[in-house]
Amino acid sequence: MATVFLVTLYEYSPLFSIGAVSLCFIITAAILLGRFGFHVPAILHSSDEPESITPTPEKHMVQVTNPFALDLGSGPANVIDGVSLKPCCLDSCVLSCFWGCEVIALQRALQTHQHNLKLCSPQHFLQALQHHYHYCQTFQICEDHREEVRTRIPDEHHITDFGPLPRDRYPLVAVLTLAKEEARNIYNIVANVTVIHVPDDKYNLSARILFQYLLTSQRTMFELKPLFMSAGAEDTSPPPDPELVSRPSSLEENPEVAGDEWDEWSERSSRDCVICQNAAVNRVLLPCRHACVCDHCVTHFQHCPICRAFVLESFVLDRPAEP
Repeated sequence: MATVFLVTLYEYSPLFSIGAVSLCFIITAAILLGRFGFHVPAILHSSDEPESITPTPEKHMVQVTNPFALDLGSGPANVIDGVSLKPCCLDSCVLSCFWGCEVIALQRALQTHQHNLKLCSPQHFLQALQHHYHYCQTFQICEDHREEVRTRIPDEHHITDFGPLPRDRYPLVAVLTLAKEEARNIYNIVANVTVIHVPDDKYNLSARILFQYLLTSQRTMFELKPLFMSAGAEDTSPPPDPELVSRPSSLEENPEVAGDEWDEWSERSSRDCVICQNAAVNRVLLPCRHACVCDHCVTHFQHCPICRAFVLESFVLDRPAEP
């Protein structure tokens, strides 16, 4: 019956027979090639065959001490009222705030550090920028300084914005450099350059850090980028009973129990691997920079479990000490 049906189709549609034979040939050839180890599209793989995953290459990192940290402070932030900055340094530093710095001038200054003059002091940055900015304000930051500093453009400059978009000036460029000459020979990182957007009358996007660059004593430059940690909501274990935290009587009886329990759960939930929910997060996936898997689970994935981006390589957050 099947033969009669195929003969009838061939008489009326020879292309059908040719297509059927070609399809059978392609499937047979793909199965044979797969048996001999050649790459076969996933749709032709047998569901019983285990999928082989190429291990993610490990990027070897070098640990260095960064003596600088700079973040946005509290309070209002705009060109007229200024912006608060929160510096934190391991040694005495100088914070230089360049308002309205030209984009090209900053790029040339960074290129100067890589090729000519090593930028490791406020005077070097003043020389490299060549006064291509509206206003400069400096602050002396002590080693134990924990307070915010506020920088603003004086009213006599009459600056309320930095022109229409696209702009050729950064609103604020904050530079941290070591104050002592001898300290510049101790640390490998000698300067921190932070580009900050500050809202004004013509562009009211909220204040934020756009770029951060670290300049080294070897005349190299690295862009400082944040890591994206896995969210605590990924943890399936329930949080401690809220009544233990909010009930005054339990806190009076043992004031540290509820707080410690909550902190322990919060810390554990944000550090557990999103795959096995057991081991600690110890791998950062590149280029998406998601820190979400442990050392064991990273060998089972070629795509990030958070954003599904293809993983080119990874590096270890905390390498165990060698005996």
